Amino acid sequence: MATSEDSPEIELDITDVAHGGVFVARLDDGSADRGGRVVFVPDAIPGERVRVRLTDRSKPSFWRGEVLDVVTASPHRRPHVWAQADVGVPPEGRPGGADFGHIALAHQRELKTRVVRDALQRIGGLDLPVSVSEALPSGTGGAESADGTGWRTRVSMHVDADGRVGPFAARSHRVIEVDELPLATPGIAAAALQGRQAAPGRLDFVQPADGGVRVIARPDAADRPRRGPRRGGGPARAATDPAAAETVVEIVGGRPFRVDAGGFWQVHRLAAHTLSAALTALLGEAGTGADGVVDPDAWHLDLYGGVGLLAAAVAGVGGPATRITTVESDARATEHAGANLADWVGARAETGRVDRWLAHLASSASAAERTRLRGGVVVLDPPRAGAGREVVERVASLQPAHVAYVACDPVALARDLATFAALGYRAGAVHGYDLFPNSHHIEALVLLTRDHSRR
Repeated sequence: MATSEDSPEIELDITDVAHGGVFVARLDDGSADRGGRVVFVPDAIPGERVRVRLTDRSKPSFWRGEVLDVVTASPHRRPHVWAQADVGVPPEGRPGGADFGHIALAHQRELKTRVVRDALQRIGGLDLPVSVSEALPSGTGGAESADGTGWRTRVSMHVDADGRVGPFAARSHRVIEVDELPLATPGIAAAALQGRQAAPGRLDFVQPADGGVRVIARPDAADRPRRGPRRGGGPARAATDPAAAETVVEIVGGRPFRVDAGGFWQVHRLAAHTLSAALTALLGEAGTGADGVVDPDAWHLDLYGGVGLLAAAVAGVGGPATRITTVESDARATEHAGANLADWVGARAETGRVDRWLAHLASSASAAERTRLRGGVVVLDPPRAGAGREVVERVASLQPAHVAYVACDPVALARDLATFAALGYRAGAVHGYDLFPNSHHIEALVLLTRDHSRR
């Protein structure tokens, strides 16, 4: 159906899912020769017919819209797990963060599998087996809930200039007040929904393994209290909430991990256990010991290593003498990693940017160190943008026997795997884990092996 300035609301058939939590429709308005103009909309499901208000018609190749109501519903549609985000609420009143909450959990995972597989094929030119599983149950954390709620142990609430506290509205930076947080743990939800006053900025709520909820204030820079001039007349520095630097303890596989309350840790209450157990199993299946994947006499690396969670998984497979180095730009995280890996005499933690650290290693490694690196495993757990070509090329130049890649963005994963493939590394199956249920996000783990026939 054609549209005009006088009729911004139209009906569309949803044909597919796209990366980023949006769905695809095509508008037959004669503007494109590939089956019609693409329109991206949230809050839908492939196979549905929906009524849409067009919100952005500025791009020649695609438009964007928002779903006003569902004309023909998918059998996979369910009442949204977050009532305020349901399609029956006006779009401007829907909070963000649960963009798959209207879809049955099993079908969410089917759609995420489709998104990962499409990114691998379209961006990376790779045809790999892809699976998406729920978070793995643990002895201390239990199992995933039946509807994928109650998992967030870390939640950010925003505070606007008028003192409103809440999440951002979907696809905006406008704070809206809510009366429930179904994705959060009960403890986090109770603490975050208490009426409170705060300076404009952000309030972070953190619930580590001890069950207590910490509240960390992160005011906007212009509103932060100042300490006063530094000695020597330099500029004043913004004060930091002391709660952010509190050392808390998380438990994974019975092992304690020290981390700053305001530092990085996986958000889902079962995520750290899932990734650690999955990496351990993957390395174990591929072979262990001097003739296998984790040779304790080789030199292993954990890049973007945080507080050492995945380094501990590798070292746990290799044994107490495993030689492994974590590299992390956050000095506090590195300090914690050193303590968390103290059981392994060959473990050390270094602070540095991964690209620069690898460049230094390439110029300074001895012949013996290069031999150990060629027998090792490199764990890559980069930020959402991926490791990037420079880092991938530097890792490949070390010729490690295996690379274990952890990704939270399928497009970045596809780009980096394609670069590795061009440099002689063969990827195995992509193991996806639904560590952000009721949202479009996904975590993936894949083991790459060096092709020894290529030099």
